Amino acid sequence: MSITATATPGKTLLSPRDHTLVMIDHQSQMAFATHSIDATTLRTNTALVAHAAAGFGVTTVLTTVAEKSFSGPIFSEITDAFPNAEVTDRTSMNTWEDANVIKRINAIGKDRLVFCGLWTSVCIVGPTLSAIDQGYEVYVITDACGDVSVEAHQRAMERMIQAGVRPMTSLQYMLELQRDWARTETYEMTTGIAKKYGGAYGLGIIYAKTMFGASEGGHSAAA
Repeated sequence: MSITATATPGKTLLSPRDHTLVMIDHQSQMAFATHSIDATTLRTNTALVAHAAAGFGVTTVLTTVAEKSFSGPIFSEITDAFPNAEVTDRTSMNTWEDANVIKRINAIGKDRLVFCGLWTSVCIVGPTLSAIDQGYEVYVITDACGDVSVEAHQRAMERMIQAGVRPMTSLQYMLELQRDWARTETYEMTTGIAKKYGGAYGLGIIYAKTMFGASEGGHSAAA
């Protein structure tokens, strides 16, 4: 029997209203021992994710571990995007074992969760495997995570993928939320974040606009 295609997105693609973003332990002390990704790239990717989520109105949970006594403040790139957001501090390494975080997850009430944070093998593996065990659909933004070594990060990702986690990257996350350049209400925001935090892709947008007045989707006045 033949298949008839339709111009509709796949069910596993993310949209701004169908998930909650959980950003875990993007803190100074946690970053000091992170060696699977350099600190500058990690902070840039984290900024891209945070600003995209804030701009698209994604429900977001921010959490830290031992902020005052050991791990230090959350990255300013996150607080810049969410200046008035509640940040839940924990003692547990596994965020999913913290009653206050779970209270927030339940209050939001979405069964699709996107995680990123430090470190991948501890603070991301714990809640993702726990969430999957309780029936949630789980994604991880891999390049907004980091670990004490490349191997630690890779083994953690493999373990999560084997359990059903869907991996993605920071730029992929933002562009999946935009998905269509004809969505003019978020066009300038998306390209603006890309120009600031999108690396070579952002430079390309700046170049095309400056040299030729060009832009994604033909919106020549928007970029």
